[in-house]
Amino acid sequence: MGILVSGAVMVDVKGYPLAQYIPAGRNAGRVVQVYGGVSRNIVEDIANIGLKPSYLSVVDESAVGRDIVEKLAAKGVDTRYVKAVPDGLGMWLAIFGNDGDVIGSISKRPDLEPLLQILEEKGDEIVGQADSVCLEMDMDEAVALRLLELAEKYDKKVFAAVSNMSIALERRELLQRTYCFVCNVQEAGMLFSEHYEGIPADQLRSIVADRARQARISRMIVTAGEAGSVYADCTDSGTDADQADGFCPAGKVDVIDTTGAGDAFFAGVSAGMTYGKSMQESCMIGTRLAASVISTRESVSPVFMPEEFGFHLPGMNA
Repeated sequence: MGILVSGAVMVDVKGYPLAQYIPAGRNAGRVVQVYGGVSRNIVEDIANIGLKPSYLSVVDESAVGRDIVEKLAAKGVDTRYVKAVPDGLGMWLAIFGNDGDVIGSISKRPDLEPLLQILEEKGDEIVGQADSVCLEMDMDEAVALRLLELAEKYDKKVFAAVSNMSIALERRELLQRTYCFVCNVQEAGMLFSEHYEGIPADQLRSIVADRARQARISRMIVTAGEAGSVYADCTDSGTDADQADGFCPAGKVDVIDTTGAGDAFFAGVSAGMTYGKSMQESCMIGTRLAASVISTRESVSPVFMPEEFGFHLPGMNA
């Protein structure tokens, strides 16, 4: 069945200034609308490396909702567990600065509670057949909790992403039940009530390892943009002490649009660790996918062959 991804689908409205952006002024620019959402991006990124994931989510009953599902299905995503409901789509409004980074945004999230009914009826089938589970930790708490319970029942690895860290902050006990938590350096600072931006990689990796162990988070990966990413394995699984934490440099690319880069990184990491790669190898896969997104105006990676990342699973290309 592949990797199961669950979370909200969003419609992204993005504005780009044509000249130097003036925060308090009227800025002429270009406005585009694309399909987005952390989980939607992640599931498409995983499909774009040939791994045939499944998606558990909701969309609305409009033509846009149908188009989103059809496009994901065409990419190879199993969309049987995407339900159309009233107001099932969220929206993300973002303004980009001249350097390609988001300088302001507002989001409206959909209600994911209808997923509880799907999990009540088919949860054992959905999770039991999955290779692993990826979820947005800030999704409706009852849905996240039920997915964690099912994953524990069937001994599935759970990879946690986040789109709103202020919500995830209240769910530290749920983070302790995941296999790996992935976030950016700003979100890590919020989680541990500290400031990590600008800290050298060697120092950051040590801090993340210490804080994750104290918080009883099994594994944690923190991205820091052009500074790369750091990771920590805090389990007592016999991992060599020299390999329990580490650093992965970022790819060198021209920044066009950073939207979706973190989602692509997460997709690469979760796919790698699902299918037997080390944390270092998984971070390298995530870094390559993120670089492919940053250098374009797309929110997801281009299509790759699974063999390009060392994936050789039986029936993968069937």
